[in-house]
Amino acid sequence: MLRELRRRYERLLEWVAIVLMAALAGEVTVGVVFRYAGHSLVWYDEVATILLAWVTFYGSALAVLKHAHMGVPEIVRMLPPRLRLSAAVLAQACMLGFFMLLAWLGYVVLDVLATDNLVSLPGVSVAYAQSVITLSALLIIVAQLLVFPEVLRAAYRDAGGVGEHP
Repeated sequence: MLRELRRRYERLLEWVAIVLMAALAGEVTVGVVFRYAGHSLVWYDEVATILLAWVTFYGSALAVLKHAHMGVPEIVRMLPPRLRLSAAVLAQACMLGFFMLLAWLGYVVLDVLATDNLVSLPGVSVAYAQSVITLSALLIIVAQLLVFPEVLRAAYRDAGGVGEHP
């Protein structure tokens, strides 16, 4: 059941990333065409910047599921086998703690930004653009929880454990 949930979640995040990348490519293309035609769109730079940030933040949740973030597993492998499992659990706990803090602080910042609007699109709140911080942190937390059993199994195996489960 957990594998199926992970697979579906991964598929959802892939589609989010695809849609955002397509929107970014389309928006930049339209901006270039209009600029070339001599009718620059005043908002396209700001929107492109926001879309790029969204691709990065939402794509990070997908990267967590695929174990694609930079890491240094060699440090854990250099530890004595008895400490490897503890180090992996500590690393996962630190990541979860960081993203929980980020989600909470991102939410707090939204209230501060509630009265600010984008420069080129005064009808759009900056809070809408910055909501990516809280939302992506929550998506990363879910992804981290979904991959935790895999990380735990690998750490247990690397620590000299027998079988698939500690």
